[in-house]
Amino acid sequence: MDQRLSLITLGVADLAAARTFYEAGLGWTPLDPLPEVVFYQLPGLALALFGLNDLAKDVGEPLPGPGGAITLAINGRSPAEVDATFDRAVAAGARPVKTPRAADWGGYSGYFADPDGHLWETAFNPRCEITPRGETLFGGQ
Repeated sequence: MDQRLSLITLGVADLAAARTFYEAGLGWTPLDPLPEVVFYQLPGLALALFGLNDLAKDVGEPLPGPGGAITLAINGRSPAEVDATFDRAVAAGARPVKTPRAADWGGYSGYFADPDGHLWETAFNPRCEITPRGETLFGGQ
């Protein structure tokens, strides 16, 4: 099997509010939304926002609350881009978790939580390349 990730789905309490945040806070444009799910095409994969109750019904069992021990990341091309992403997300309703700063690993990063508590890192990693299409390449791939 190929080493690939196709879709990340986040369960959200209020789909309309989550959609507003991702469009205003991150500037993303949705694909044709359905009543219970909204898809955003990203470079190489997609993100879906799925109403938590509808997602539980689709899965077939109750789901834990949002958040959990997972973080999602948006890599920027510079520390200034990291700051801009963080500031825009917070202005749109994200909870600041860790203001962007120099990181021990040689980059620059910070964290915010979306309105449903999903943790997002915004980071600049000098060892990554971000292609013109927006793909993040680690380790000179």
